[in-house]
Amino acid sequence: MVVEDEPYLADAIRDGLRLEAIAADTAGDGDTALELLGVNVYDIVVLDRDIPGPSGDEVARHIVASGSGMPILMLTAADRLDDLASGFGLGADDYLTKPFALQELVLRLRALDRRRAHHRPPVWEIAGLRLDPFRREVHRDGRYVALTRKQFAVLEVLVGAEGGVISAEELLERAWDGNADPFTNAVRITVSALRKRLGEPWIIATVPGVGYRIDTGPDAEGTEHADG
Repeated sequence: MVVEDEPYLADAIRDGLRLEAIAADTAGDGDTALELLGVNVYDIVVLDRDIPGPSGDEVARHIVASGSGMPILMLTAADRLDDLASGFGLGADDYLTKPFALQELVLRLRALDRRRAHHRPPVWEIAGLRLDPFRREVHRDGRYVALTRKQFAVLEVLVGAEGGVISAEELLERAWDGNADPFTNAVRITVSALRKRLGEPWIIATVPGVGYRIDTGPDAEGTEHADG
C-alpha cells in the first residue's frame, strides 16, 4: 500500500510499481490507510508521514501495535537526522526522502521484501521451475520462458505458496491492485495464458472450486479444465 496525500505522486508511484509487476493500493489520508489495513494484508507499506487525518506516525504506530510485522518504508520530505531517527524509532524499516528516483524505491521495496521473507531462497526452484524475482526471469527445465508482467506476478504468487492452493480472489488481491473488478475473469485468462507460456506438461493445477497451485508431483501435470 502507498499512503501519499499528493494524488499525482501517489498515482505515479502506483503506475510505476505496476510496470515492475508490483500491485499497489493507494490511500490519500490516514483514515483511508487505517481502513485498508483493517481489511487487507500488505507485503509492505510505503508511508508518507505528513498526511491528513491520523498522521503517518499514527498509522505507523497502528501497524507496529498490530504485531503483523508488516514492513514500513517512510517516504517524506523531512530529511534531517532527527527526523530519520524519530521515524526509525516509530518502527520504520527504511526511510526514503523526497525527491527520489522510482527505481531506488523499487530496489528498496525488493530489499525489504527479501528481509521480510528471509527464510525464502533469493531464487525460487520448484518442480523444474526456476524463478528469479530480482532479475524477473523464469526458466523451466533450463529453458527461458518470456512472460508478461502480469503473468510473472501471478506465477510469483503461486510459486511462493510452494505447492499450496491460492484462490482466484487472493491472486486478484496480490497480483492486481485495489481497482480490479472482483467479478473479472482476468485471473482465469492470465492463468490459462501462463500455462501455455510454460508449456506441457501443464504445471499449474486447477483445484475445482478452490483455486490454483503449482503441481509438485513427480510428473507435474496440472489439470487444465475448460474454465481454465
